Amino acid sequence: MLVLAVLATRAVWFGDPAADFDEQLYSFIGWRMTHGDLPYVEVWDRKPFGLFAIFAFAHWLMGPGAIAYQVLGCICTFAGALLVYGLARELVDRASATVAATLYVILLAVYGSYSGQTEEFHTPIMLAMLWLVRDPRRANAPNRATAAMLLGGLAMQIKYTVLPQCLFFGGYALYGEWRAGAGAARLAWRAAVFSVLGVLPTAIVALLYLRWGYFDQFWFANFVSFFERLPAHSGRLRPDLFVAILPLALLLALGPYAAFRLNPPRDWRIYGLFAGWALAALATVLMPGTVYLYYYATMAAPAALLALPVIDVRSPARFLPAAMLLLAAGYVADLPGDYAHARQDRADMARLTAAISPYVGARRDCLYVFDGPTSLYRTTRSCLPSRFVYPDHLNNALEANALGVDQVKELARILSNRPGVIVTAAVPVTVQRAENLKLVHNAIDADYRPLATATVQQRKITAWVRRDLLPR
Repeated sequence: MLVLAVLATRAVWFGDPAADFDEQLYSFIGWRMTHGDLPYVEVWDRKPFGLFAIFAFAHWLMGPGAIAYQVLGCICTFAGALLVYGLARELVDRASATVAATLYVILLAVYGSYSGQTEEFHTPIMLAMLWLVRDPRRANAPNRATAAMLLGGLAMQIKYTVLPQCLFFGGYALYGEWRAGAGAARLAWRAAVFSVLGVLPTAIVALLYLRWGYFDQFWFANFVSFFERLPAHSGRLRPDLFVAILPLALLLALGPYAAFRLNPPRDWRIYGLFAGWALAALATVLMPGTVYLYYYATMAAPAALLALPVIDVRSPARFLPAAMLLLAAGYVADLPGDYAHARQDRADMARLTAAISPYVGARRDCLYVFDGPTSLYRTTRSCLPSRFVYPDHLNNALEANALGVDQVKELARILSNRPGVIVTAAVPVTVQRAENLKLVHNAIDADYRPLATATVQQRKITAWVRRDLLPR
């Protein structure tokens, strides 16, 4: 059932190079790594090196297409579902645990992790940490906790905002050792070991960049730019997301209500651990200054586990609540609509690629995507006009001071090199900087004409070709 759930929610996007926004950049950087490029140096983003290494591994193994990381995403999602199932079995029977794991798979897709988002890669690691530290009474609990902290360090190399969850699991493991009789000196030593293991993967990457001579670039991208990015005016608790996060909120509320009033869990300690993890996961979601809907995919697993008292088929309501939750989740997922959108996106991306490719080159007349699919750089085999290839970095007003270069000057430099094709979108994803919009519009008005228009991710994308490249 879990295999079917994974394929039903994800196979629709197989081969779609523009299934979502951020993963296109992760994929592009990973693919360029297989050709020798370094993140933060030749191609820029602020995500940890480990995330790009995952995509590089996928492309090294299965080629440059989107299917490479989408298959890996399926494997990680299935692994996470198995862990949710195993953890749920601490409290419920096999049927109920299967429902919880299926809900996790569906909720991941509902909240944007259906193709290659970071949450589908780091959530299984968080679940593995939970699995390892869940019972401090085991004879080998200290060794399991040590392994969990190293996993946490690896997860930090996928997304730094998992830090609150790592701290929670570390604190729970130390609490377990204290309950087992560990003294202050022992706890201090264990806390130091946990800290070292958590930092170790990042420290190894930092030392590699120091050896390669690019430590400053690594440091700025990983630990400075995040704080220089301006927060959105809407803040972390955006009113426009309230309706969208309602399914998660209901699960997170109904589960504890049922636990206290209707169907008490058979092990309150484990259920309390799930509740604590849910709070730590929420801290992960809300840590950045600007919160996007797909961040809430982090809550998919905690919500499914907290909802176990409702899902439990041994409760007085039997299978009815579990069936209703699965039907509601399936309705929200809207798989028929996804199939229609994915089919159109693939066709329109192919049409854009075919239209643009003749007018861009591997060494000159580079493509410039001011706003649109990052994956066009790969599909058209174009050279890069800048190391800032993610459109959001140079069009987003919130990124104005967070790139380490002057945003307007970098855009002006790109346009002065007269890209062969410029790609724009009719509807922006984020608030765009007025000066940058003016620069692009002036360049297009002066030297470009429309080449092709397509609808990708429900946005109208237009490619503009430089006039002197057209046949006379």
